[in-house]
Parts: sequence; structure tokens; C-alpha cells
Amino acid sequence: MTHHIETSALSRRGFLVGTGSAAIAVAFGNSISSAFAAGPLNVNAFVTIGEDGICTITCPASEMGQGTRTALGVVLAEDLDADWSKVRVIQAPANGKLFGNPKFNNQQQTVGSYSVTGYYEPMRLAGHQARQVLLANAAETLKAPVGELTTEPGFVVHAKSNRKLGYGEIAKTAKVPDPLPAVTKANLKPHSQFRLIGKDIDRVDGPAKVSGTAEYGIDVQLPGMLYAAVLYPEVQHEKPQQIDDAAAKAVKGVVQIVSLPVGVGVIAETVEAAMRAKALLKVTWTKAAPGQTYSDDGVLADYRTLAADWAKPGIEMVKKGDADAALKGAAKVVTAEYFSDHVSHVCMEPLNATVKIDGDKVEVWSGNQAPGVMQILASIGAGTTPDKVSVNTMLLGGGFGRRSDGDDVLHAAMLAKAVPGRPVKMIWSRSDDMQNDKFRPLTAQRIEIGLDAKGDIVGWRHRIVNETYLGRVLPPPVFKAIGMRDVVSGGGGDMSYAVANHRVEWVQAARGVDVGAWRGIAAGYTKFAIETLIDELAAAKNMDAVAYRLEMLKDDPRAAAVVKAVAEMSKWSEKRQGGRAVGLAYSDALHSHTAAAVEISLDEKSGKITVHHVWAAVDAGLAVQPRNIVAQMKSAMTFGLGAALKEQIHIKDGVVQERNFDAYSVLRMSDVPPMEIKVISNDHEPTGIGEAGVPVIAPAIANAVAQLSGKRLRHLPMTPDRVKQTLG
Repeated sequence: MTHHIETSALSRRGFLVGTGSAAIAVAFGNSISSAFAAGPLNVNAFVTIGEDGICTITCPASEMGQGTRTALGVVLAEDLDADWSKVRVIQAPANGKLFGNPKFNNQQQTVGSYSVTGYYEPMRLAGHQARQVLLANAAETLKAPVGELTTEPGFVVHAKSNRKLGYGEIAKTAKVPDPLPAVTKANLKPHSQFRLIGKDIDRVDGPAKVSGTAEYGIDVQLPGMLYAAVLYPEVQHEKPQQIDDAAAKAVKGVVQIVSLPVGVGVIAETVEAAMRAKALLKVTWTKAAPGQTYSDDGVLADYRTLAADWAKPGIEMVKKGDADAALKGAAKVVTAEYFSDHVSHVCMEPLNATVKIDGDKVEVWSGNQAPGVMQILASIGAGTTPDKVSVNTMLLGGGFGRRSDGDDVLHAAMLAKAVPGRPVKMIWSRSDDMQNDKFRPLTAQRIEIGLDAKGDIVGWRHRIVNETYLGRVLPPPVFKAIGMRDVVSGGGGDMSYAVANHRVEWVQAARGVDVGAWRGIAAGYTKFAIETLIDELAAAKNMDAVAYRLEMLKDDPRAAAVVKAVAEMSKWSEKRQGGRAVGLAYSDALHSHTAAAVEISLDEKSGKITVHHVWAAVDAGLAVQPRNIVAQMKSAMTFGLGAALKEQIHIKDGVVQERNFDAYSVLRMSDVPPMEIKVISNDHEPTGIGEAGVPVIAPAIANAVAQLSGKRLRHLPMTPDRVKQTLG
């Protein structure tokens, strides 16, 4: 049997990735006696090899349906030369020192499509390092020089003597040298020798999800478990002032009513009892929070004014050349305003967390995107320190950025503190989940483009106004240290198009409503503005929209390639019949190049847009799992389609108006059109894919509408009422 053992030396000195030298080493103490002499071979933080030949790979990123466990398992197994049939992938514990993402400030977070991008090289190096340890031990056993040994999946081979040893055989007696062999990027397999990377491998989490045995956070069951529900204020950040809990306490099964800074919690023996008692609570709330005056229509009008006021300084996101001077000297200035509503995450698994406090020890079970953040928040809720907290990261029933916040874990820990020794599972209802969501920001944008006499761009400036996400979740000194540049709220304005003078500013407009990261982050609305304007500029020059983009992307062949590919796939040059048109958009956001073409029809009387077909091409560098890239693109574009046409949250006097799917319209299966995806793989290191399909959908639809109607849609979502209003 394989047992994963972490030595005190590994905990103390850690798994070190040299960012400058691309070298990797694991420290196990100062003497060989600290190494394993028998049983499972714990080579480094990422891989353990059992006597049965099973290679257990630790996945540092969360699995929320994007295929991370499979992709990162494949990446490590490739350079380990493991037999994939004997690979098992487990979830890493919370440990930023061991499992931090080197391309995400060494934080152990699954956000921003950084998982494969950030862990690709470290996990390949870890696999290669483990292979070197196996070779060294096999050389001792076989009495052969290491240089004469090679590997095949699951075996070390000595061709000269026609002998080979299975990895399990080696693990029985293997020793881990101190220090471990240093390996560099130069030691890794060339792409031509890949056995696993680039192949379509079945998902490791697939069988359990199909059989129903996969365990999500909401599935956790523990001995002696209690259940909790929380009554929250309708307006964010209000606090309970007076509590009448008599009726709630009378509900059979209620254990305790707990007043919290954020609301009133009910702890009970069953979920039903907790929910029933919560409904009977009578609470008077304070009325002091800034969100009391928040109504989205008025806020958006304020944002529009701020977006137009270039005299009011913002945070510089992009500065190339002198856009202001270029606009002053332009023959013509094109101005356009864009708006986007709040959007909810609506994860199919509502937020939940289970926490158990035993003395000074705290254990958390949670589907989360940031286990280190959960450690900190659980420690705050429990009144202890992060080192006393262990986090079990479960499968996530959707995340999309919402499960990096951790308010569910914080509140569950507060409740568990009231009943020490017993695990408490706090579950949000769908109404709780939507009411307390950290929505995609309400946003106003203004773009001003200077053109010369020929209609060519001489200057481009772009102003984005919304609430801050990073300013909310980061300590003020940290936010200040990064120049208050909130890429989650105000990013996405940079672009691959050849524009010599380019300025992008973000204006933080605090209005008292918490916003969060949402799949596609800022690119979901900034690319909508950019790509519809690019289309408009092409039309003004009497140029084909594809030809115009290719001219503007002449210095970026990878960008041009996805545009060309999607034009070919969609038969762009062919005129559509039957009241249909095709729109196109390109995105360089989230580390990858993506283009999409969308065929639509438009019922001008009702304002309804019907999407009939979607074509997309994506270049995410080396395609680690091509089939999974296709799946992720379809997922992201479906996500983007819902946000483009249907989804919107309204807030009136601080109160969220949509609390469930009866009021919040989401895409149904019948709304999802056929999608064709082309994956362009190359020798560049892999980039992000989980979100890359989101930003291209809305502008492609809007561009198709413009072809049919001659009118430009500038407000997301493009609901029937808004379409009719635009069409006049």
C-alpha cells in the first residue's frame, strides 16, 4: 500500500523552484539517514512512488471541472516516464511554500487561467527529478552506470544486459539522496519524445463524477456533524441590532443561535431544522452601510460621467506613446461609450464549508480556489493562527472566481467556534448565494480614437470605471505596493493591435457594493468595447472586418493565425441567406490568442437575437490536452453567451433584486448552438484556456447585429428590450 509521508525536513526547508535559473531541488535534511530506506518513495512534494508501482502525483491547483488534475498529472508523468495506467492524482493540502504558483506571485490559487501556465515547468522538473532518483537507485541495483540506463513507461531499462526494473521494485529499497539531483529546463524531454503531453487522456476525475461517488464540499459527512444556516442583511455590511430568536429556538433540532458580525447563525442537528429556524428569525438591522444608497441605474449614470472626465486622474493601466497629443492632432475623433451590468457567478453548487475546531486545531473541508486564503480566514473565524488550520480542498461545483473569496469558510469557522469538538457544515441556499455574491463589477467605459485623414488610427485612449476587487481583498499596503492596479476590475484594455499611441486608465469608483473576480475577469467587458469598435472602424474605412484585423495584427503572426483560421472555418466571405449574418471578434486576453465567429438572426420586432452557430480558433501554446481545450472553450463560450444575452443583476437601494433562477435568466441547453473549435498547438509553453473563450462571444454577436441592422449595441447584456431600443 502506498502511504504519502511528508518528512519534517521537507516541511521545514521546502520545495524550492529557482525562478532565475529554472533549477529545482528538494531538501531532506543534512544526512542520508533522513531519506526513505524502504516503502513508498517520496521523492519530492509532487510525487510518491509505491511498492506496487503506483505513482501518486499531487495536484497543487483546484479542480472545478476544468481538467486541472488530469493536465498537471500528465505534465509531471511525462518527464517521470510513468505508466499512465498506474498514475493516481491527489489534491495538494494548503501549503503555499510547497505548492505556490511561480507565475502567480507564488500563491496557491486557481484563478486567471494560471494553472497549467504556472505549474507546467515546475511539475515537469519535479517529474524529471524523480526519474533521476529512480535511475540512480536502479544503477546501484543493476550494477550498471547510470549513463547506460534509460526509461520506458514504469520501468528503468538496461539494454546491454537486457534487464529492467519496475518503478515499484525500485521503490522498495530506494533511497532519496541528499541533496537531490538539481535539474534544469535544459534537462527536460524534447517535444518529439512526448508520450502523454499533446495526447487526449481520459479525465482522472471522470469516473467518480459519472458514478456519483465524486465528493464535493457539499457532500462532506463527518461523525457528530451539525448543520448551519445564516440570515444575512439584505444590504451588504449591515449588522444585527436586535434579534428575536424565540420562534427559531423552538424548532426541534436547533442547537444554538449565534449572533455574528455579518448576520445571525443557526446551528442545528439537520439542514432542514437550520433552514426552518433561520426563516423564523426576526432581526432589526443597522442602516449605516454605504450600500444603502446603491441603485444600479443611478450608479451607472455616475460612472458614465466619471468615464468622460479625463481631468480626473485614474490608475494608468497601459501607456504607449502619447495618446492625448495624438488625439489633439487627429483629423477625426471617434467616441463610444460602453456599459455592462452586474453578473452573478451562479455556481451549481451553492457556497458551503465545513469546519471542525478541536482545541487549538482547526480543520476545514471546502471546495475552494485558494486554500492558503482559507487557512487565514478560518484562523480569523476560529480565533487562532493560520498554522493551526488544515484545509481539505474538495472538488468544486463551479467556481469562476467566486470560491477564491472565502467568506463561506470565515462564517463557518465563526459558527464552529460556538460548538467546539463538533464539525459544522454551513450551507447557503440559492437565495443566500445570489444575495451575497461578489458580482462582476457594474462598468462604464469610454473610448476615444483619433484618426488621420485616411481613417487610420493615430491615437487610442480608453477609460474604465467600476468598483475594485483587489482593493477589497488585499491589505492596503499590498494594494498600494502594486500601484493600485486592479487588473481584475480595470484590466483587459491592452491589445495586440498595432496602435502607436495607446492609453488606458482605470478609475476606482467606490459605491459600497463588493465585487469579485468573474470568469474572463475584466476582458469580458473590455474586449466587448474594443472589438466592436474595431469592427466599426473597419466599416468606416470600407474594409472587410477580417482584412482590417489582419492589417492591425501584422506584427503578431499568432494573433493573425487564429483570425484567419476562424474566417476559414466560418466561410466568412460567403454571404448569408435567410436574414442571417456572421460577426467576428478576437481576444489576446488571459495569456492566449482566441478568435470567434458567430452566426445569428435577429427578430427586430421582438428584439430577440438567436445564435445559430459558433466557430472558434485558439492558440494556447503547446496543447497539453487538445480534447480538454475544446471542452473548455465550449464551456467558456457558453458562459460568455449567457452573459452576453441574458444575465443581469439589479440592485435597488442596496438590495439585490434577483434571488433565484425564476428571476435571473440563464442559458438553457436549447439555447446553446453548435460549436466548432480549432486548437492550434505549437512549441510555445502552454497558456491559459479556462477563460479564453469568454471575451470573444459578446462582441462577435454585437458585430453580427450591426451587419443586419446597421446599429451598434453597447450595453451588456444585449436583452431584447435593449435591442429594440437601439433599433428604434
